[in-house]
Amino acid sequence: MKLIIAAIKPFKLEEVREALTTIGVRGMMVTEVKGFGSQSGHTEIYRGAEYAVNFVPKVKLEIVVSASMADQVIETIRETAGTGKIGDGKIFKLDVESALRVRTGETDGDAL
Repeated sequence: MKLIIAAIKPFKLEEVREALTTIGVRGMMVTEVKGFGSQSGHTEIYRGAEYAVNFVPKVKLEIVVSASMADQVIETIRETAGTGKIGDGKIFKLDVESALRVRTGETDGDAL
């Protein structure tokens, strides 16, 4: 099993969710986060005063899938979340040692 962690632009969330559902992803965790990378924040003007925005809002997706499906999930996120502009985000793939569905006690692949 693999854990896919993706940080994407917030307005792309629904489009990415729909694309992942289409390829068979059955669940994900979504968290609103702030961070910076190459973008390093920016300045904005509010009521005539300029101020620095050091952290950029993002949405973090956490998805656990079978190892055989991981590359398809990553490619789907990349295609759907990408705008071609700076700040599109990052995707990470990690190994998952085990999984357990609390309600039924199912483990590993059955728990997904």
